[in-house]
Amino acid sequence: MANIPHGGVLKDLVVRDAEISSQLLDEAAGLPDVVLTERQLCDLELIMNGGFSPLEGFMNEQDYKSVVDTLRLSNGTLFSMPITLDISKARLEELKISAGTRLALRDPRDDEALAILTVEDVYVPDRVREAEKVFGADDPAHPSVAYLRNRVQDYYVGGKVQAIQAPVHFDYVALRYTPSELRSHFKKLAWKKVVAFQTRNPMHRAHRELTVRAARQRQANVLIHPVVGLTKPGDVDHYTRVRVYEAIMAKYPNGMGHLALLPLAMRMAGPREAVWHAIIRKNFGATHFIVGRDHAGPGKNSQGKDFYGPYDAQDLVSKYREELEIEMVPFQQMTYLPSTDEYQPIDEVPKGVQTLDISGTELRRRLRTGAPIPDWFSYDAVVKTLRESYPPRDKQGFVVFLTGLYNSGKDTIAKALQVTFNQQGGRSVSLLLGENVRDESSLDKSYTVEERHENAQRIAFVSAELARSGAAVIAAPIAPLESTRQSVKDTIIHSGGAGANFFLIHVATPLEHCEKSDRKGIYARARKGDIQGFVGVDAAYEKPENADLVVDVTTQSIPGIVHSIVLLLEASSLL
Repeated sequence: MANIPHGGVLKDLVVRDAEISSQLLDEAAGLPDVVLTERQLCDLELIMNGGFSPLEGFMNEQDYKSVVDTLRLSNGTLFSMPITLDISKARLEELKISAGTRLALRDPRDDEALAILTVEDVYVPDRVREAEKVFGADDPAHPSVAYLRNRVQDYYVGGKVQAIQAPVHFDYVALRYTPSELRSHFKKLAWKKVVAFQTRNPMHRAHRELTVRAARQRQANVLIHPVVGLTKPGDVDHYTRVRVYEAIMAKYPNGMGHLALLPLAMRMAGPREAVWHAIIRKNFGATHFIVGRDHAGPGKNSQGKDFYGPYDAQDLVSKYREELEIEMVPFQQMTYLPSTDEYQPIDEVPKGVQTLDISGTELRRRLRTGAPIPDWFSYDAVVKTLRESYPPRDKQGFVVFLTGLYNSGKDTIAKALQVTFNQQGGRSVSLLLGENVRDESSLDKSYTVEERHENAQRIAFVSAELARSGAAVIAAPIAPLESTRQSVKDTIIHSGGAGANFFLIHVATPLEHCEKSDRKGIYARARKGDIQGFVGVDAAYEKPENADLVVDVTTQSIPGIVHSIVLLLEASSLL
């Protein structure tokens, strides 16, 4: 028998509202629109199908503050993650959003209306407090803190939703189950105990041995329930991972395991995320949940230390075990024993017995260089799939992003770099110049901050697509704001696949030189007021905080700068 939903009732809003969905769709056509972000889309799907039960919408201010401070909804129900709908001040004012407003929530991929939200309140979150309480620190090295700082809008809108339709997916449709569907599947197969395994990474032999061992010890079945929504920037793309999961499912004893995909936007919040994951798996019907070492940890903080302790997640799930009503299975690190050709939990291996392991870093090195990956570590089908998606390092695409003032020499450097890459061969080379990719000739056009950001985002999108296909991309917009440059980097890392190799070059030529050597007189026109919002005159240029290389044409020659960039890429094994 599947586990009871969190809060006692599965909030399947799609089923609940099915009889009125056509009326809701008609109403949505005349309502103000909110086009969801990718993260909001993931959240809405799990709100509507019951994965986030007992939630029936995005959190109002009372629930938000309570969850941030106490890990509980305002009614006392355990819930560890704030689920919020953020909106910009401009959009808020444009739509005149206030309590009682009805909003159509639309899919960003096809503009289809998915739900109607009735606004309960509009509030300004304390984002610093949210970062410190939910993620442990207001540290931009944490991907969700960086997201909170750079991408989340100034206002949150809370309210319950009515479901029009679930988002449509075109990939791996047969593997996508709602909580109701998965519960029905368990019932059909007479699965009474189900051990859920959370993953956002490819699986190998150790993971298979771990999950089989957990199932056999509890006389249960295994649910492989990987995340296919937003994960950590730089993670293996979900298409590759799902092919890996499909390959590894064939290695399970017949009838033991089942694969289902979870459209979750991870926050990488460690202990809080583990509690959240347990609640979600409980809603999907699992009775047991594997919690790993440093579960959902994002890696190192700004001081080079892990954000969370290795067993903090297990400790927090244990603290709430009675309320969660799902049994935690502590992750035991598995290690390979060559003498017996088997995997064993590392704490059960007798002292002196030889063990073998390959770290994630070492695996990525072997994939990058084409070095062999032994059979004891993974399966041939898994390795073949990974090698198809992750070619050797010198065949991967990359983006060189040059930023600096107008006439700083960045365009000249970019063109010289293009010639150098073309000479070397082996990749197609793409050059993206100008603040506006569509009209590079309009140097004397007045730009707003928003227009510059949008142009940079267009460059980021095109760069990611080209790099994913193995191209060398050289982009050289001014990109004066740190938030814009970070957003560009995030887009490329998130969307560039194996080509998500990003290098930020700050062309730090002083303003005085840029202006003095400006033969076209653009700076002079800006000084006269003919051009508004010109960077360096009446708009600020924020010095990059973490450039991979800083160059200056007043102290270095163009060939010397190009050579230094080439050396940077060679040090990364990309050339």
